[in-house]
Amino acid sequence: MAALTRVVARQRAEMDRLQELAATSAVLERAKGALMAQLGCSPDAAQEELQRRAKTARRTLLEECWITLGALAPPPPTAPEQAPADAAVRAAAPAQGAEEIDAAALGRLSRALVRVGTRHDLARCLLEQLGPDVAADAVMIFARLPAGGLELVGHAGIDDTLASQWRRVPPLAGIAALDALEAGRPRWLEDLREDRKRYLLIGDPPERWGSRAWLPVGTGDTADFALGILRRREGAFPSWVRERLLAVAQLCAGPLRTFGTRQGSAVGAAANAVQTVFDRLPVAAVLLAPLRSPSGRVEDFRIDAATAVTSDGVGRSGRELVGLRFLECWPEIADEPLWQGCLDTLAGEEPYEGEPFARQQVVAGVSELSTYSARAARLGDGLVVSWGRHDPSDRQEQRLADVQRLGNLGWATWNLVTGEANWSAQVFTIFERDPAQGVVPLARLPRLALPEDVPVLARTVGELVRHGRPCDVPFRIVTRDGIRHLRVVAEAVADMDGTPVEVHGFVQDLTAQRSAELALVASERAILTQHGVLQAERTVAARLQDALLPLPKQPVQLAGLRVDIAYLPAQAGLSVGGDWFSAIELPDGDALFVVGDVAGHGVGAVAAMALLRFTAKGMVITGSSLTGALARLNALLLHSRDPHGSATMVLARYNPGERLLKWAQAGHPPPLLVRAGAAHYLERPFGMLLGATDTPRYEEAEVRLEPGDRLLFYTDGLVERPAQSIDRGLERLAGAATHRGAAGPAPLDRLLGAMLDPEGRDDVCVLDIRVPLPRNSER
Repeated sequence: MAALTRVVARQRAEMDRLQELAATSAVLERAKGALMAQLGCSPDAAQEELQRRAKTARRTLLEECWITLGALAPPPPTAPEQAPADAAVRAAAPAQGAEEIDAAALGRLSRALVRVGTRHDLARCLLEQLGPDVAADAVMIFARLPAGGLELVGHAGIDDTLASQWRRVPPLAGIAALDALEAGRPRWLEDLREDRKRYLLIGDPPERWGSRAWLPVGTGDTADFALGILRRREGAFPSWVRERLLAVAQLCAGPLRTFGTRQGSAVGAAANAVQTVFDRLPVAAVLLAPLRSPSGRVEDFRIDAATAVTSDGVGRSGRELVGLRFLECWPEIADEPLWQGCLDTLAGEEPYEGEPFARQQVVAGVSELSTYSARAARLGDGLVVSWGRHDPSDRQEQRLADVQRLGNLGWATWNLVTGEANWSAQVFTIFERDPAQGVVPLARLPRLALPEDVPVLARTVGELVRHGRPCDVPFRIVTRDGIRHLRVVAEAVADMDGTPVEVHGFVQDLTAQRSAELALVASERAILTQHGVLQAERTVAARLQDALLPLPKQPVQLAGLRVDIAYLPAQAGLSVGGDWFSAIELPDGDALFVVGDVAGHGVGAVAAMALLRFTAKGMVITGSSLTGALARLNALLLHSRDPHGSATMVLARYNPGERLLKWAQAGHPPPLLVRAGAAHYLERPFGMLLGATDTPRYEEAEVRLEPGDRLLFYTDGLVERPAQSIDRGLERLAGAATHRGAAGPAPLDRLLGAMLDPEGRDDVCVLDIRVPLPRNSER
């Protein structure tokens, strides 16, 4: 879980980066839109104008966008008493490098502002950005009310008590923030003794803040917000700090106008108060603020407060969780009902109550499996999510309910003296009985069973009630869904005299188990039937093999050639398939060699093989050419009703006088010629698969054999393996055929041993043809 949390944190950081880029682009587009409306120009012209203004004012493009969105005029004129200091700052800035420092700081601030979503977020952002540079210790943002006065809409660095005291400020004289708004000029409160004579100072006590500044922030023609910077440090604000704060006020106009008339997040305003309460709570709970995409969809939640006992997968707890993301701390929640419950609660008003779940927890130093329930409820614009731990009695009750649900059983008791009876809810569900109808008396229980089961059930119940004999009996009932198979197990409790006075037990629904047993029996019968059919077909196929494809015991001599023949059936299924061969001597003394492969296995494939084998021999014997025989065999397959309607084949005719081999093929692997210790495959003439088309084309090739040559005709089962390409198989065959042992080239049986896959293979048929050497020659 810790590793998963770290992965989610890295992904969240990348998502934050992408969201920041998207937010920056959105600020630019809004600023362009504002200029287009003001100037009536095109989008490109608006962007050029923004870039020109930024260059002229020596600002970044993003700073200029915020200022444009704030619709500010140039900075307000300074008070007379401040003019010399400000002029000195501007004169000295290039020499001191303050302009460059301001540019870098303002650039960081402008980039941070794109992530701001509320006025409270803005106050926190300003405090974080300004604190190290200008020694700011607190930030307050007041908004002008329509009826006069001020409202505190954002703050950071002050406690909730002080924020509550200054939440509403009436339109009175002596309020520095209101004075800055009405005058349209900043107010620098740098002498506590003199300032308290003019203004009512914020602070309890006011001495807490040694100096403060109030800056008007305009979002149009007038200043509608006052930005307060409070410092514990006493003394005057340096001139460069004043320049910095005035520029910051300009930048803040854009975000404040973007927020429009929306009030700051209620959750954000109350976060500190809630955290104070949470610190004292003994339960696990978090206060969440929704984080939305530009489309308004909730993507995650920000943790604004957390109780001390709340911890995540990497050990962070309490206040350490504040500011983090909900799914960053508990990524597994995204796939749990709690996530959807949070979204539903945020969208409506009804709180979410989750189902109990188990979780490992360390209690008093001991790891134990505890049961919890999650709850989510609205609080302002956010949520409070809490996890309640069940006590042991609740867990035992929940476990009992889980056992009954998972085992599809329920408990039942009958008091034989008082007639009282109780059923668990699961028993009513099993019998499909309304609980309002009450429990069925034990004596009437057999009436619920099917008529053929009533006698056995009634006798068993009678023996239980009269003699206290335990029972375990199956029976069936009729429900809306059909027959239901049940089982009742019960025992009696006797008094001191041995008379049964109470019966307790359970009722279990065995319908699913019984259905599975019946299905298993039916499946076993079907398997046995199919096994018999396969065995019969295997026997027929084996007999057909002996009758139609007799294998010679020894090598065959044909037209001066030595021919070794091998046929190996597939290792699984039937013992014979569609691979076949022919090796005969023709009436004119030539030799005919045929190797073919019919698609499929079994009796159908054997029948198709026999048809092609005998037809091919007959056609060649009666004078057909090799290509003519292939064309007629193709037509034969096309017009047959045999489902095995395709085949591959190679036909070869050898003239011993000229040692010339003519051959043709129909989609078959090429023959392998081994000569002088080197192997190469004959280039295949054109030839299409038999049964593929009614307009086939076949061509013939020829090769002159030499003494000592070895020629292999074979089916694809010799070179194919499930995990390899056929090209790899052809390479292995060439290597095995050229391998020489102590006694010379490998014989056919050794070649097969090197090629065949011991884990399973298809049918294999091989013709190994050798041209003998002259008797007086030596190799």
